[in-house]
Amino acid sequence: MKAAILEKITNLEENKQPLKMVEVPNPVFGAGEILVKISACGICHTELDEIEGRTPPARLPVILGHQAVGIVANRGKLARKFEVGTRVGIGWINYACGQCPACISENENLCSDFRATGRDVHGGYAQYLVIAEDFAFAIPDVFSDVQAAPLLCAGAIGYRSLRLANLADGQRLGLAGFGASAHLVLKMVHYRYPHTEIFVFARNKDEQTFARELGAVWAGDLSAESPKKLNAIIDTTPVWETIVEALNNLEPAGRLIINAIRKEDRDKNYLLKLDYGNHLWLEKEIKSVANVTRRDIEEFLALAALIPIIPEVEEYPLNEANRALIELKEGNIRGAKVLKIS
Repeated sequence: MKAAILEKITNLEENKQPLKMVEVPNPVFGAGEILVKISACGICHTELDEIEGRTPPARLPVILGHQAVGIVANRGKLARKFEVGTRVGIGWINYACGQCPACISENENLCSDFRATGRDVHGGYAQYLVIAEDFAFAIPDVFSDVQAAPLLCAGAIGYRSLRLANLADGQRLGLAGFGASAHLVLKMVHYRYPHTEIFVFARNKDEQTFARELGAVWAGDLSAESPKKLNAIIDTTPVWETIVEALNNLEPAGRLIINAIRKEDRDKNYLLKLDYGNHLWLEKEIKSVANVTRRDIEEFLALAALIPIIPEVEEYPLNEANRALIELKEGNIRGAKVLKIS
């Protein structure tokens, strides 16, 4: 099969071709696994972190990609959940033990044996992928393959972030960063909380315009002061600046949800501006988001189909994965980027 593989950790500012197109053997599936023929795979900021070593893969070479959609091409003798020919999706969560306290309490994203698709095992930047059937998800008919791909991570983790925000209808929500996840959160909020005003903070002027087009009442720079104090802010950026600025823009008892797998070190000194009285006092809260559970993906797919939430997407062929990654790195974003795999 054709695959785009990462052979070594590299700096994307120096290396514009981090992935190599190769032919590799089709993966072998086990008794409880399914073989999925991939048709589309979303591109995520997490792939940038894997390539540059901030979230290093368990081993190299590795096939990246954790927002994959395709058809069940074959299945193991114990796999009965999906018939051959069924359309399924695969997200970041590839495995959790199911027995530890975290798993039992429905927090399998915190399982110490958690494995991630495209990091700890091969992912969807390829023509085929193998997954345990319990970690694959049926895709609602309302979505095309390309539309469904970003729902599996950007959408699901946005859904988890919104749950953790404890937002009530009529309260004000801020979104720091306006990429694949945040634009889906905005669409979700319009449906679930019709009286909630949304304020967007984004460095890119095009993203600010895009946010207003989708219904944000205000959009400004990451460092801007919101015209109104906010009850909750969801931060999807990789920078420290947004934490300090978001805390400044929160109401008393407001909650900051950090929907990011890491924060870059380059502006860590921004935390020196953190002031207890202005930023943390009056019972403000900070909550991080760690991956997603299967429940998040299943519930979000059902909600997205009901609304429906149709993501804005930019399509690329598999052999242009490097170009798509560099555009993401450089902030050239409108919605979600998706590889179309034939």
